[in-house]
Amino acid sequence: MSAVIVPDGATRDPRAWDKLVHVLYALHLLSWLSAGIFSIVAMAINYWKRWEAPTDFYRSHFRWLSRSFWFTLIALVVTAPLWLLFVFPGYVAWSLIGLWYLYRFVKGWWFFFERRAMPWPKI
Repeated sequence: MSAVIVPDGATRDPRAWDKLVHVLYALHLLSWLSAGIFSIVAMAINYWKRWEAPTDFYRSHFRWLSRSFWFTLIALVVTAPLWLLFVFPGYVAWSLIGLWYLYRFVKGWWFFFERRAMPWPKI
């Protein structure tokens, strides 16, 4: 049925997986309006479904979503003491982190619209 947003592991229909990934990107971008709650919901779904993704294309986007979230959270925690010491540096740091967060999710969603896999990090 086309109304299903969260496909099960046996679903190979790309339309169901496309809907899910679009919803995940939308939740992350809307998290600005929910103080991050939507991102937590998106991450729960991400970790629940990422291992069932039918192709490397979808897995690359699940990985991109996950890494973007965790790197942002780490950066926010590391720069949090700036708010206690000086308000202005904390504001600048969190604004830059917020812009980087926005860039990551807009870029990922754009690549997804273009049907391009996200690059894997070179270690």
